[in-house]
Amino acid sequence: MPAATSRDPAEDALGYPPGTPALVELQGITKAFPGVLANDAIDLTVMPGEIHALLGENGAGKSTLMNILTGIYQPDAGTIILDGYARGLPSPQTAIAAGIGMVHQHFKLVPAFTAAENIHLGWSRTPWRASAAALEARTRALAARFNLAVRPEAIVGDLSAGEQQRVEILRVLAREARILILDEPTAVLTPAEARELFSALRSFRSGGNAVIFISHKLDEVVAIADRISVLRCGRKVATRSAAGADERGLATLMVGHDIALRRKRPRAAGTSVSRAPVLELEGVSVHDDRGLPALRDVSLSLHVGEILGIAGVAGNGQRELSQVVTGMRRPAQGTVRIDGRLAARSGAAAFAAAGIGHIPEDRLRSGLAPDLSVSDNAVLREYGGARIGAGGLFRPRAAAELARTIAADAAVMVPDFAMPVRNLSGGNQQRLVAGREIRIADRVLVAAYPSRGLDVGAIDTLLSYLAELRDRGRAVLLFSEELEEILELADRIAVLFAGRIMGVMPAAEADIETLGLMMGGREAHA
Repeated sequence: MPAATSRDPAEDALGYPPGTPALVELQGITKAFPGVLANDAIDLTVMPGEIHALLGENGAGKSTLMNILTGIYQPDAGTIILDGYARGLPSPQTAIAAGIGMVHQHFKLVPAFTAAENIHLGWSRTPWRASAAALEARTRALAARFNLAVRPEAIVGDLSAGEQQRVEILRVLAREARILILDEPTAVLTPAEARELFSALRSFRSGGNAVIFISHKLDEVVAIADRISVLRCGRKVATRSAAGADERGLATLMVGHDIALRRKRPRAAGTSVSRAPVLELEGVSVHDDRGLPALRDVSLSLHVGEILGIAGVAGNGQRELSQVVTGMRRPAQGTVRIDGRLAARSGAAAFAAAGIGHIPEDRLRSGLAPDLSVSDNAVLREYGGARIGAGGLFRPRAAAELARTIAADAAVMVPDFAMPVRNLSGGNQQRLVAGREIRIADRVLVAAYPSRGLDVGAIDTLLSYLAELRDRGRAVLLFSEELEEILELADRIAVLFAGRIMGVMPAAEADIETLGLMMGGREAHA
């Protein structure tokens, strides 16, 4: 017997006649973890042929709610209704069989497998006996169908975060789920790639399917969604039609107060840029993990009191450049100097000791030890310091106090400092890494995509931190795919394409069109 459902007034904007069954209806979903109520009696309806955006600050309960819908978590209370019938989803396999697929914010790929192997892993349509070449050919056909650039033969562990994200999206789209959940799907995509994804999603929607679209990019939400639901502190506070919605109003619903979405952060009065560089690269060339050229004859200088933005499409050498300037990868050619001293042969520990902090591209894989506690991860950089590790003796009480200080300064919501850090929301993980690295950045902070996965309030706070760090006499090397973010924050901008610097210009002289052409391979003087 069909379950009783309640019609959302916002459905009227979609033009559905009364009685049209929802593809998904969540009724009174509640889920608690130790010390936190993640979902509090949430109702959500997703109709066929709809792209339904789900907004909320980091920690608002979005990922928990979707983990319930995909069978990863079980609700403490509430009902899941699919096609008008109440259903239990005791496992991810059950959810997949019910036509529910999700691309998670943190990748669920096997690093040692190729992209083709990951896409075909656990898929009922995978041939029983298929050569690597056959799987790669099938993957190329899928990539062409969904307009996603994927290298089928590439080992996933060697791919950039952007390339891995495209493999994740293709893996789920290939299974043709009726209900597709995307958690920050465009965080590592270029604007052109995002437009291609949106085209694929609209085609998916036109077949009577539904998309639940989780994003902090409000302009994208307004452009792609039919309806928008907003969560705040574990509760749903609104569902409305996307027609007529504006970014400022949505941001206010998310955080509960007015917020400036984009604003220039000018240099504080009385501050200046040093004449001598604090960090300098000259003629640096680097190979990637496959032995292929990743950086080619790169020369850059970074000065105290400035933010140098690095713009470029993902996979053009950004990861290798961030690794070179933090001591994680040694150049094959060229030199790296810190305060004029040669540092090319030093390791990551020496760079950190020289006052270089690093917010890495992949916070969970490179910035955190996922199975260690929040407290352990917060103090990772300071084990050898006098406060918690003087004389080779670890002081757990001092470490716990320091961890709480770092979390409080970075506005990290932590229900239990002893729990594994992987249990924090993505935004809270990012804030924890940022707060930890800013503490040790006495000279330079290398920030690789620091706002990735953060909500609008957290982005505003983080960018303010970076501007304040600059004004306190530090240097910031900012990697970002968000041109507006770079233009808003940077003093100078360098564009990276195919491992080469296409040009460096003052931010005041740059515009999106010029930067976009340079990101495509045109040199600044061309």
